[in-house]
Amino acid sequence: MNLNRRDFIRKNTVAGLGMAVAPSVLSLNIPDSEKVRLGFIGMGGRGTWLLRLALNRDDTEVNAVCDIKENEANNAASIVVDSGRKKPGIYAGNTESFRELLLRDDLDGVIIATPWLWHTTMAVATMKAGKYAAVEVPAAVTEEECWDLVNTSEETGIPCMILENVCYRRDVMAILNMVREGLFGELIHCHCGYQHDLRQVKFNPGVEFGPGANGEAEWRTHQSIYRNGDLYPTHGLGPIANYLNINHGNRFVSLTSVATKSRGLHEYIVKTAGEDHPNADIRFKLGDIVTTLIQTAGGETIMVSHDTNLPRPYSLGFRVQGTNGLWMKDGDQIYLEGISEPHRWESSDKYLEKYDHPLWKKYEDQAAGSGHGGMDFFVMHAFIESVKRKVQPPLDVYDAAAWSVVSSLSERSIASGGEPQDFPDFTRGLWMVRKPAFGLGEF
Repeated sequence: MNLNRRDFIRKNTVAGLGMAVAPSVLSLNIPDSEKVRLGFIGMGGRGTWLLRLALNRDDTEVNAVCDIKENEANNAASIVVDSGRKKPGIYAGNTESFRELLLRDDLDGVIIATPWLWHTTMAVATMKAGKYAAVEVPAAVTEEECWDLVNTSEETGIPCMILENVCYRRDVMAILNMVREGLFGELIHCHCGYQHDLRQVKFNPGVEFGPGANGEAEWRTHQSIYRNGDLYPTHGLGPIANYLNINHGNRFVSLTSVATKSRGLHEYIVKTAGEDHPNADIRFKLGDIVTTLIQTAGGETIMVSHDTNLPRPYSLGFRVQGTNGLWMKDGDQIYLEGISEPHRWESSDKYLEKYDHPLWKKYEDQAAGSGHGGMDFFVMHAFIESVKRKVQPPLDVYDAAAWSVVSSLSERSIASGGEPQDFPDFTRGLWMVRKPAFGLGEF
């Protein structure tokens, strides 16, 4: 399936600014029998999981896999063969191997699930190669990288999707339904965050990290040494952005961030391996809790929390509050004026069932067992269907940039004593006319 770039741009541009207004997800259908040809870059735990999801479909071919580690790439190729497919091309051995993969002419889309620092470089190269890009979160680390994603997508006419799976979580989508039906009234204030004890992820095995460590400890922990900001904002912020129509009639305007002192990772090392362990001498820059307050053009505020270094249960800390009530995920509490008993919380269960999103009703069986409560199915489904139909994905490059840039801006704000930082307008003004797209089509 070759993408006609001129036709794509002609059908999807507004005012000469690339793809700032997404087309209908029902346009440009192609026959169901035509397979989407995929490549994968990054074949660790996450990449391998996404690969398996793609192989569960009968409308895909996996023609290439890539990883800097040859054993990871070979393992991915074996998974493809074991599924009954032909052996894919294998690209491995160095940090530039992915560029060889992108030279292939039998790829329509490329899924990128590598360490963060490679996301933008690989997504930009993918778009320049004329292939749809799907990139894990965060899509970028710096503001410059965010602009690189947007500019490349606009200049090439090739879409880039951020693989933010939490946007598809079942309760999150039910609340989206309730927001759109006005049950909370006009939205005023929201909370979200990434509150997840990652100490055993950042140190594995024991208190080790860096080369030779297992999984994300090989690369992720270094972020905590050198950076102080909200390093992982999109899991919480993506759903909230959809509730508030960010980039679709609303936008983030400014933020201010503060950070606590850093104690959690040092304490973990000392408790686990003792004060004499060499890693006990490391001074981590990342504050244990980073709090960010965002203001929007619509007059709403959002509080975002990053909390990964201390002992705690997992929570994304959702709170959606409007003029007629609010929902809080922790405790699954809801209050709706005129419906709930005055001044008393009630369980949100019956509302989540009543307002279950149509996508979940339609694809519940396929989503079962796909990972993270089923939401991994939806995010891969959305990307593959977007490629198949030659349309914009429901979570596009402007979302990728607006959500990911929080990391860079929060670092800047903390370094300047909490000074407010202005958000770039990645849509260059078209947020005012773009219509909401997420959750309103077939994927």
